[in-house]
Amino acid sequence: MILAAIDIGSNAARLLISEVTSIGKESRVDRLNFLRIPLRLGFDVFEKGYIGARRKKMLIDTIDVFARLISMHEVDHYIACATSAMRDASNSKEIIREIRQQTGIGIDIISGDLEAEIIYENHIAELLDPGHSYLYIDVGGGSTELTFYHQSEVVFQRSFNVGTIRMLTKQMDDAVWQEMKQFLRDFAKSYNQVTAIGSGGNINKLASLVNGKSGKSISAETVREMHRELSDLTVEERMLRYKLKRDRADVIVPALLIYTHLMKWGGIEEIYVPKIGLADGLIHHLREQLLETAKR
Repeated sequence: MILAAIDIGSNAARLLISEVTSIGKESRVDRLNFLRIPLRLGFDVFEKGYIGARRKKMLIDTIDVFARLISMHEVDHYIACATSAMRDASNSKEIIREIRQQTGIGIDIISGDLEAEIIYENHIAELLDPGHSYLYIDVGGGSTELTFYHQSEVVFQRSFNVGTIRMLTKQMDDAVWQEMKQFLRDFAKSYNQVTAIGSGGNINKLASLVNGKSGKSISAETVREMHRELSDLTVEERMLRYKLKRDRADVIVPALLIYTHLMKWGGIEEIYVPKIGLADGLIHHLREQLLETAKR
């Protein structure tokens, strides 16, 4: 069975096409295609409150390309979701109608809490030590999702409107930042020896810069050092020195600032980066939906 997931974020839109092979209770998921387009919807939405004509056309054209790839791969089922920027955009419903009319792709705008839940469906905690505690952190352009596991059980899932593009456009609500700070400090009083799990393009890029493809964890001190080092460079210098694309070179600094603070407030000393994200979670979410439907 071939499944596809479309993730429309505040910084980029992503298409993931995967083949799911199941034998009895066991299943395997193999990536067939992955495409990322840096639409940067958040730069319109967080400053103006809506998606402008230029980025609207880019979005519709992108989904049209995604639809063609879905057809070419003979996808059996797809799921398409939009997150923080589309949640906040005043004209999101109108754009979603146009996308449906022009491409045939239906898009759901999901809440921050559901976003955190879907990210959890990557089941990455199952690969880790069940005797330990883990804070799953996904930093996006418009929001940050947190899921906490203790002894393989989900204790909480929270979403905060703290994101890289909100910070770059100076549209961060300080009250939300303080709320997240207090939430993590209260959490740290009840749990210790917590390991962070990071997902999203920025922490994945940091992992490749620091560790290459080794898959080792990254210390909180290394995250702080890389934030300081990158902060001292211009966007162009980051692009040249670290071979970053422009749409990564600007957002990586606020992203590492968010990770640095979260790890500090949560008393966390290291972060593990398995290189998965919302699109992967959407594939698992869709597969689970199909399995539930088949049982009825």
